[in-house]
Amino acid sequence: MKKILASLAAVGMAIAAGTAVAQEEHSAAEPTHFPIHKPKNVEWSFAGPFGTYDKAQLQRGLKVYKEVCSACHSMDLVAFRTLEDLGYSEAQVKAFAAEYTIEDGPNDDGDMFERPGLPSDYFTPPFPNHQAAAASNGGAAPPDFSLIAKARGVERGFPTFIFDIFTQYAENGPDYIYSLLTGYDEEPPAGMEIAEGTHYNPYFIGGKSLAMAAPLSDDQVTYDDGAPQTVDQYSRDVSAFLMWAAEPHLESRKKTGFRVMVFLILFAGLMYATKRRVWANVPH
Repeated sequence: MKKILASLAAVGMAIAAGTAVAQEEHSAAEPTHFPIHKPKNVEWSFAGPFGTYDKAQLQRGLKVYKEVCSACHSMDLVAFRTLEDLGYSEAQVKAFAAEYTIEDGPNDDGDMFERPGLPSDYFTPPFPNHQAAAASNGGAAPPDFSLIAKARGVERGFPTFIFDIFTQYAENGPDYIYSLLTGYDEEPPAGMEIAEGTHYNPYFIGGKSLAMAAPLSDDQVTYDDGAPQTVDQYSRDVSAFLMWAAEPHLESRKKTGFRVMVFLILFAGLMYATKRRVWANVPH
């Protein structure tokens, strides 16, 4: 009897294992949850409660955005004058803004006119309107990059988010952007069907493939500071720059938060000492 039960148990385990493998293969070919792979955890200079932006990295990221990303993606909420936070002088910002052509007006004759950009202007979009952007990109307008690093975070789930409270993890947006930009080299699993005109990327949050082809390649952007001209470095730099664009006051926010915490700790200590002093001679 024991041999029969053992045999039945072995058969059941074999069937269960085979079913699990079949389900795994099926889900690998046709996943139902995205992104397929969790974003990579990247070390950022601005991570943690005392993190700060690396201005050299932000300047490189700006260059990547200008020479590559700005051909399709706008950044409507970022003014040229804020680039001084990246370490540029006022004269450099003026020269940078003047490279852009701004439509202004109307003039005294009621006509619109074009002029060089000023520090008070904002990054000009690559397309005149949303409809033109969609028409030039297969029906889907590329998203604006002003807040993309805060809008494209991937939920980390339980119990990871509990630890994030103590580590002050807020880099899920840059992690996602970096992972997406470096994830084009991976091959789709066997049996997976990729829609024509799209490109497989296991880090894409909206599906198994996206219309945007790999935007970066080695030696595509020339760096003046000797940093590696690789896809990995480009992806890190532009991800950090987009984080700054989405949260330019991150450093001051962290400094204020630290001062508040120190104040609250000292205040709590003073309140406790005061309570002990006031009630020291009161019987209770």
